[in-house]
Amino acid sequence: MKIIQLALLLLFSSVFAQKQLPNLSLPNTEGKSLSLTTDFAEKDKLYIFSFWATWCTPCIQELDEMNDIQDEWKKTINLEIIAVATDDSRTQKRVKPLVSGKEWTYQVLLDTNQDFKRAMTIVNIPYTIVVKNHEIVHIQNGYVPGNEKDLYEKLKSL
Repeated sequence: MKIIQLALLLLFSSVFAQKQLPNLSLPNTEGKSLSLTTDFAEKDKLYIFSFWATWCTPCIQELDEMNDIQDEWKKTINLEIIAVATDDSRTQKRVKPLVSGKEWTYQVLLDTNQDFKRAMTIVNIPYTIVVKNHEIVHIQNGYVPGNEKDLYEKLKSL
């Protein structure tokens, strides 16, 4: 019985899983509104959207690591990392100072109402999606040190 339940769960999760980015616009830390479907649409470029929050230690560890190795990755892969802050109105004021202090060099979007997070049916962060040609081609849920090596190998195969 449990095997049938598990099979049904896998079937339904794959059927209902988001396959494309939602048609949303989010502000960056400078207040400029960016469209997920047009501003991140360069042909054959990989876009890594990393969902995080200021209170999430594993999220910050992952983003620190990606910031340190992105230049190396970009030597072999056409990619852009976008950090999507899911902080709500109570903690959103911490995002810009944290990003400035960390000196992250990638784009940071503010998902204050969690519209993007909800559209992607994300429950827990850190959560990373990789998009190529408008299609979601890889999902990584959670972070432990070393995950970035697995992610890099996956990116090279896309």
